[in-house]
Amino acid sequence: MTLPSVYQHKFAEKLTILNDRGRGVLVRIYNIKKSCADPRTRPPPLGDKALEPCARFVHKKFPQLDVRSGTQHLGPVHKDKGDIARALGPFYHSFVDVLEFRDHVYELLNTIDASQCFFDINVNYDFTKSYLDLVVTYVSLILLLARTEDRRVLIGLYHCAHEMIHGTSDPSFARLGQMVLEYDHPLKKLAEEFGPHTKAVTSALLSLHFLFARRNQAAEQWRSDQLLSLLGSAGTMLSPASSDTMACEYLSLEVMERWIILGFLACPGALGTSPQCLELWRLALQGSLHVTLVRDEALAVHKVTEELLGSLKGYGKRVADLKECKEHAVAHSGALHRGRRAYLRGALRELEALLADQPGLLGPKALFVFMALSFCRDEVSWLVRHAEHVTKTKTPEDFVDSSHVAELLFLMEQLRALVRRRAGVLQRYHVQYLARFDALVLSDVIQNLSVCPEEESIILSSFVSSLSALSLKQVEDKEPFDFAPLRLDWFRLQLLDALEDLLAEASDLSDLGFYPRPVEKMFTATMEEPSMLRYSIAFPLLCGHFSRCHHAMCPEEYPHLKATALGLCNKFLEEMARQASACVMDACAEQHNLSEKLLPKHCASTVSKARNKKASKQLSKKAEPERDKPGTESQRKDRTLTTNMDKLHLTLAELSLSLNHVPKFTVFEHTVTPAEYLSSHLETRFTKAIVAMAGYSQATQEVARPSEVLAGLGAYVTFIQSLGQFVGLDTGRIIRNVLLQQTQPRDAAGEQTLTTIYTNWYLEALLRQASTGAIVLAPALQAFATVPREGEPAFSAAEFSDVSEMRALAELIGPYGMKFLSDNLMWHVGSQVGELKKLVTENMDTLVQLRANSCKPEQMAALLPRLTSTDNVLKRMTIIGEILSFRAMAQQGLREVFSHHCPFLMGPIECLTDVVTPDTDIQVTLSIFELASAAGIPCEIDPALVNVLAGSKTDGLSPEEDYKVACLLLVFVAVSLPLLATDPASIYNTETDGYNNNIHCLAKAIIHVSAALFTIHNKNIETHLKEFLLLASVSLLQLGQETDKLRARNRDSVALLLQLLVAESSFLTVDMLETCFPYVLLRNAYREVCRENLLGRVPSH
Repeated sequence: MTLPSVYQHKFAEKLTILNDRGRGVLVRIYNIKKSCADPRTRPPPLGDKALEPCARFVHKKFPQLDVRSGTQHLGPVHKDKGDIARALGPFYHSFVDVLEFRDHVYELLNTIDASQCFFDINVNYDFTKSYLDLVVTYVSLILLLARTEDRRVLIGLYHCAHEMIHGTSDPSFARLGQMVLEYDHPLKKLAEEFGPHTKAVTSALLSLHFLFARRNQAAEQWRSDQLLSLLGSAGTMLSPASSDTMACEYLSLEVMERWIILGFLACPGALGTSPQCLELWRLALQGSLHVTLVRDEALAVHKVTEELLGSLKGYGKRVADLKECKEHAVAHSGALHRGRRAYLRGALRELEALLADQPGLLGPKALFVFMALSFCRDEVSWLVRHAEHVTKTKTPEDFVDSSHVAELLFLMEQLRALVRRRAGVLQRYHVQYLARFDALVLSDVIQNLSVCPEEESIILSSFVSSLSALSLKQVEDKEPFDFAPLRLDWFRLQLLDALEDLLAEASDLSDLGFYPRPVEKMFTATMEEPSMLRYSIAFPLLCGHFSRCHHAMCPEEYPHLKATALGLCNKFLEEMARQASACVMDACAEQHNLSEKLLPKHCASTVSKARNKKASKQLSKKAEPERDKPGTESQRKDRTLTTNMDKLHLTLAELSLSLNHVPKFTVFEHTVTPAEYLSSHLETRFTKAIVAMAGYSQATQEVARPSEVLAGLGAYVTFIQSLGQFVGLDTGRIIRNVLLQQTQPRDAAGEQTLTTIYTNWYLEALLRQASTGAIVLAPALQAFATVPREGEPAFSAAEFSDVSEMRALAELIGPYGMKFLSDNLMWHVGSQVGELKKLVTENMDTLVQLRANSCKPEQMAALLPRLTSTDNVLKRMTIIGEILSFRAMAQQGLREVFSHHCPFLMGPIECLTDVVTPDTDIQVTLSIFELASAAGIPCEIDPALVNVLAGSKTDGLSPEEDYKVACLLLVFVAVSLPLLATDPASIYNTETDGYNNNIHCLAKAIIHVSAALFTIHNKNIETHLKEFLLLASVSLLQLGQETDKLRARNRDSVALLLQLLVAESSFLTVDMLETCFPYVLLRNAYREVCRENLLGRVPSH
């Protein structure tokens, strides 16, 4: 055949197009097989129970389907023929694509045979590789078609629906049905089909013999040859790594293995005619137990080959050879590949370290990089494939090796990243190499050719001119290179214009996306091996490869591939972040335990032992063992002894290296930021740890002191802040987010926070006990104090309510949390005021008369017995006072904390508060007071209380009537004060500066409730408080005339309440009190109370 006629066949173009087309059809058939096997993605007609009898009928009669005579069997199909045709149309046309692809392959293979083309992988690499790829793609497609169990039903149902709609069958159905029948036993049919092509296929495969034998060596041989080592021959380190068969050096061993095994499956006759073919076949069978058809579809090579050879005559010896090869593969292939992986880890570690330190070596030694990537890809792919399909073996460790694969994957990613990052180095080196060496050599070769057709001479001359025109300026200007027209099989050219394609060819691991179980097992094993933790990021990065396995001919699988890749990536990063955050939290807990030992409460035993040191000799031998003092954990005699903190720091360091390896990467157009996973987990765990530190139990009402929680929180925050550079996180943002959430009632996950815990505890535990008299407010201590009672567990309210605890509470929950606490307290105050208004309404008439006769003691004395629920009024007012007193203490703590943190803000707020006068507009006043209250500054009028009481006005009452109720409420309280003298607990205690029944809280309740109520009604507060003071004074003065000693026994103590009222209010003065109640009486009352207190402390004889 003449040269022009060979060019007219355009073999290169046809092979390229058909290979891509075949890959697309193969992916479509694979997708059909997987879709039909999964109940969630099965086509609706296959899952319809009404169509099951039709499907069985079609499968049985296929392809002889007469729609007209089979009406009784195909009735449901006729009913839903439109839906069936629409649902099964894509599947049917995919099978038609198989038929058309087969026709084109037949035509091209016959033309190649007729042209007597020469195949040699070492001479015409692209042509030979494309030819073998086409043969293997076709064989894989036919085998996969035979594995698709529902192929007859899919094709048959569509044919029936199509004929029912159009009245005639699809033109391709007859040939398609015949093809499906022929390939029910695909191997025998393939052997028949490839009989005429055996010579061409065999010649292409035999050209692999030397290359395959050289590449398929054990790790010991690699080690003796110092494969991939730059240090082995340091003298030639700068010499370019070259080969006569450059592309063959990084050709995948797995690809060659697949070519050989599937090629001889299609052409088994060559095994009996050529010893070289037999030797090559045996060598390939000894390396693997399974080869890939497509993705995770693998072929058990020994089993399938034995079935084929067993069905053919004269192949008995080959069956014996096959069994021998299988035994060898089972016994030795696992160890062989394990040894290779171990060698490659060391070789890649050395190669990556040298190239990272001296990137200039990438130019001359680029071949080593792509060889290393190809070798590693083959070994990882082999391991994953066999881990999935080999279930029983005597040496399972040979098919696992999971924990060390991470390092191999990681080093591959490092080399890939290095090549991309240093692409300019590669281009600069090879542009000069092509222009100054290769172009000159090629020119000499052309001139020395004895015979060269004119057409080829023109092409070769254009090569020389194109290469000679290359310059460094093109690289510096970042001009794109395109050497596709040259059609040269030169490795160096690919480095210039197709770097990404070359990286994909040498190191693509996208098929691992179809092996989620083995990959997940490898990841799990990696996370269990501390020394491999730093390489764990390789698994999320691996998910970025999966997008390359998508083919344009099968767009419907894109969402599934995307979901799988993102799901695996998310799973890996979540687990890495979970372990890292667990390490951080465990280390924080250790620091918390150490800081807890420094709390003041733990020094009591030390102080006690120091004081009793002299008497220590008299202690019994069974005395309490000496506790370690804080700091002993840092003393270490031997550095080899590791503590728990050492292990935590090591694990955290390894995981941090992994999570911070790359700032971000892309998986199916999604940008993934590994550090954010750790940040998210840390926030969640930190939030839970803070709440756990509070130790709140709703059943027992137990909670940790705010100061202890604050100390523990400080330990956590200090340690997390120290991780800023170590972990590579914005720890400040994490701490701010978590602590800000604790100032809200619920955190981001909807769980309770410190704000909710302490609000509930102070309301339900402390203040509820205060209302029952178990806890009293001790102004002298600036805290609530527990009244000791026998038979009850020890509980010190002062430990939860003193000044330091209120400061700690303000630090923990902040202004927002304090506002939430205040709002809840005020809600309870509003509820109590509402109940008080109801009591006033019940006694309305009597109170009106008492108010009108406030200057007539006789009539007041006659009216007082008519009042009901006076004890209830005083009790509720006392509860209000207790709540407001606790709020004032909390506000004082907030003020001190706010002043410490923001003194530059506190000053202006205080100045603004000072400029408020009685003449200031009430709305302006309330706005300023609200600002001041948020900073913890006490106000004459409590804006929070005003808002609560304004929103809880009595229903059905006009403003005038509500105002009247407010006035009468003060009257009710004032005339009820004398009843307090009858209570044995109404004794003023000079030690606590209060009363044992908390009635000293009445002063705060009366003053603040009055101010709020009359602010709401826009009335003069001072006038109404003067009226109250007058009524209270008259009522208490009448106690002096009381003859019943029981009713007047605590008269002096109760009289002191008037002094507390004046001291509490900015509207009342001592002069005002003097006009109503002589101060000498208060002085005498205080003297008498003090005398009784002193006498009560004197021990009786």
